[in-house]
Amino acid sequence: MNYNLECEKILNSIDLNHKPTLLLHSCCAPCSSAVLERISKYFSITILFYNPNITDYEEYLKRKEELKRLIKDVNYQIEIMDCDYDKEKFIEMALGLEDKKEGDIRCYKCYKLRLEKTAIVAKENNFDYFTTTLSISPYKNSKWLNEIGEELANKYNINYLYADFKKKNGYKRSIELSNIYHLYRQDYCGCIYSKVERDKIKALQD
Repeated sequence: MNYNLECEKILNSIDLNHKPTLLLHSCCAPCSSAVLERISKYFSITILFYNPNITDYEEYLKRKEELKRLIKDVNYQIEIMDCDYDKEKFIEMALGLEDKKEGDIRCYKCYKLRLEKTAIVAKENNFDYFTTTLSISPYKNSKWLNEIGEELANKYNINYLYADFKKKNGYKRSIELSNIYHLYRQDYCGCIYSKVERDKIKALQD
């Protein structure tokens, strides 16, 4: 399936005088910047900041505050639903998968952990759609994300917004917007395992 094309079909079908509600899972401000620029005119958006994969609490707070600053600086009329810091959920999920490389099954389960929380909150609060900013990253598996989204849409009887936000120069635009708004751009996904992998790469480069 061409997920970007599916997204375009949904966006083009929307009556802008009657915008549907969307619960948007956000991983960070840079990824959210280009996604919001692209879809904010089509939906009444609420952001869900649920990222138990961010192991370090200071990093977690930094990313959350940058997201809040972006929303304020761009003057988006968007509410942020702030979840509890819950790294134990991720550690429990990753048990036995600690040695997997980034992009392997541990990442798949992490995607599902965050997307399922989003689907549940969306259903409980009567949102029309849910989706995530994660597909804007070239390091994230868009096929997995959309397959998980479709599975959860069927499970919880709620619409999922198919997307591959890196398309149409989405990732490039996120970098441009990060520079415009001076956003903090992290160089690892957030979990302790990706941080260790990043540190190993840096050590080899030094």
